[in-house]
Parts: sequence; structure tokens; C-alpha cells
Amino acid sequence: MKRTNKSSQKIKRPIPLPQIRKFHTRLLKWFIQHGREFPWRGISDPYRILVSEIMLQQTQVSRILLKYHKFLHRFPSLQALARARQRDVVVAWSGLGYNNRAVRLRRLAEAVCSLHGGRIPNDYDALAALPGIGKYTAYALLSAGFGEHVPVVDVNVRRFLSRTFWTMRSAREVQSDKKIWQLAASILPDEKVYTWNQALMDFGATVCTSRQPRCAECPVATLCKSRAFMGRTSSPHSRREPSFNGIPNRIYRGRIIEVLRHRAAIRTAVLGKMICRRYSRRNESWLYGLLAGLQRDGLIGVRQNGSRTNSYVTLV
Repeated sequence: MKRTNKSSQKIKRPIPLPQIRKFHTRLLKWFIQHGREFPWRGISDPYRILVSEIMLQQTQVSRILLKYHKFLHRFPSLQALARARQRDVVVAWSGLGYNNRAVRLRRLAEAVCSLHGGRIPNDYDALAALPGIGKYTAYALLSAGFGEHVPVVDVNVRRFLSRTFWTMRSAREVQSDKKIWQLAASILPDEKVYTWNQALMDFGATVCTSRQPRCAECPVATLCKSRAFMGRTSSPHSRREPSFNGIPNRIYRGRIIEVLRHRAAIRTAVLGKMICRRYSRRNESWLYGLLAGLQRDGLIGVRQNGSRTNSYVTLV
């Protein structure tokens, strides 16, 4: 049953209706034939959808498929997750990377239990007020978990709609978030909105990709205003990550958490050598920079015992 939500209010369509209908028909037909199958699709449990959405942030789908059911078996409900020790949640998150997401997910579960009786709210404002919930995640939950008539815009949808309905002269260009959310709301079909949102995301992720869009295979190519420019634009340059000895710092952060999953506590000097073979005391400032960041994310604790070298690190 459709619910009334301020985000589903009628918005004037800036694109001719016949063009929108062609877009709907072609993309939904493509999705029936090529849409991906995931264990979090076609379900209506907001908690399981929430877990998948947090996992999907900056992690490859192939890795999530290996961990999704195991995590839910360990924490089968929002209440179970809220009651769990943070250390246990971080340990269960092993292999997914960006461990601060595990901390945020547990804090989110605590907040829902405290403020909403353990039930994830089906109101945008209430969702957006929860820790770790941004606009995309709120709308994804409303669409997938509650059947709301709302758009869902991730980075893939933003890129796909920008290229299709505006003239983007470079693969790097995209329209502003505000414009894309407005457009996405204006072209929502009257029915099968959940399927439509999933089709947009799948198409942006697999066909209208960032670096090498497969325009020759695109079923909406004749509607695309940027097609002529996509094949002859250079690939976007990625920003250089902070690194040490040629390895990104995020890899070392992950190594620190992996070591602590198997130890109650460890001295910083020993930890440094375990995560980097070339580590020495002159690299202490670098190591403590990593530890400070992990502390800010609520993942670890550092207990001073005289000098830095004799400090101990633990999972929170």
C-alpha cells in the first residue's frame, strides 16, 4: 500500500511525457533481461535492507555476498545488534573494510531501539535524524523497505541521468545533486517504483559506467544527449590517497583492525612491525596518526603507559 510522504509530492516534469514513457519502457525491459539478483532484493525487512545498504558503501558486491548472510546469522535483528558488544560487531565485519561503518551501524541500532522502540521508522525526517543515515540511505529504505513512491539516487544514477538528460561533454561531468534528485522524482513511474529504482542503479553500475560507458549496448542511446561525447573523453583521474611505502593508509588501517580482532591488546611498537615490515621508531608519528583516526571513528582505544612505544592498543 502506498503511503503519503512529502517526498512523493507531484513535481512538474521538465521532459516531454512521451520521452519519459520510452525511457521507462526500454530501461525496464533491459532490467528484466539483465538485472542482477541479490539476497537483499525483493524483500521487505527494513533491517536486512539497512544492513545491505551500509555494507554496499564503498565495498564490492562480491565481497558483500560472502558476508551478508553470516552477519545476519550473527545479528538476526536490530535488537540483537544493539545489544552486541562493539568488538563483536567489528569482528563480524571482517573482510568488508571501512570498519567504522560497523561502529555506525551498531550505534544506529541503539538509536532506533532507544527512540523508536526497535522499529526502523518509515518517515524521512525521522530516518534522516538517525546517526549514519544520509539522504540516499533514507530514500533507499523508504523505497525498498516500505514501498514508498520516492526516487533513489546513488552515484551511478546521478551519472546516468546527467548524461541522458543533459549534454555532458566529458565523462567526468555530472549535474548537481539537487537537479538530479528533482529530475529523478519527476520521472518516477506510477507503478513498480521499487523495480524502477533498482533498474536505474543497475544500469548505471554495469552499462553507463564511469570510465568506459558501453554506449553501443545502451537501449536508451537514442534518448541520450551526451552519447556523442562519451566515446572520446578521457578517463577521470583518481585522487592520490595518503600512503606509506606505496601502500594507501586505508590498507594499514584495515591491517590494524585485523590484528586486533585476534588479540585483546597489543603494544604499539609490536603493532607497527606487524602491519609494516619496514616500520621503525622514526615512523611513530605516522602510526599514531593512523591510530588517532581509528580512535576518532570509535574503533580502538589507546592506553598510554609511559612512552609512545609502550602504549597499548585495543578494540573498543
